[in-house]
Amino acid sequence: MAGARLTISSRNYSSWSLRAWLFCQLAELDVEVESVPTDDPGNRAELLLLSPTVLTPRLDHKGASIWDTFAIAEYLEEEFPKKGLLPLEKKARSHSRSIIGEMHGGFYNLRSALPMNLRARYPGFRVFTGAKGDIRRVLTIWGECFDKYGGPWLFGDAPTLADAMYAPVCTRFVTYDVALEGKAAEYRDRVMAWAPMQQWIEEAKAEPIEIEELDIEF
Repeated sequence: MAGARLTISSRNYSSWSLRAWLFCQLAELDVEVESVPTDDPGNRAELLLLSPTVLTPRLDHKGASIWDTFAIAEYLEEEFPKKGLLPLEKKARSHSRSIIGEMHGGFYNLRSALPMNLRARYPGFRVFTGAKGDIRRVLTIWGECFDKYGGPWLFGDAPTLADAMYAPVCTRFVTYDVALEGKAAEYRDRVMAWAPMQQWIEEAKAEPIEIEELDIEF
């Protein structure tokens, strides 16, 4: 269905824009993507983690305008209930919403210490103590999902909103050379090879935006 517009900030730096775009791909919603100029104060505030209240990403669809990533996910799940954005079984749906909400509202140390930067690579990067706790929690969440639902995605055979929500974490693990093993490493690689992720990453590589604060040498 055409006629939808997704307003984003940066493909390279914005984890929230990536999540919203992946949500749309799961819903099979054809969206026109529009980027906010880099000199927009709200755009920079989001990318530099200076403001928790921003208007990107924003989805405009059928007269509705939705600007919070969690709200976009809920809107698309309601609008496209047959697309499997959440698990069908009630307990699994509740579990999925819980880990989506945890990512939406937490993991600040991980975000601030390992900002998303798809074009960068930092071999041997030293993760500080606060972020290590967030990483352990992410891996615990993944492990519980694999044990309970059997993989290869967090809730079974196909990607859902939860996988889209945790996809930017996979990019951070690659960018900052975070060592993973076993099912966690396999899952990271699966997410990174996911066709919508590959499309986004290729477009990020071509993006002219550079933000000095996020491209410093660690």
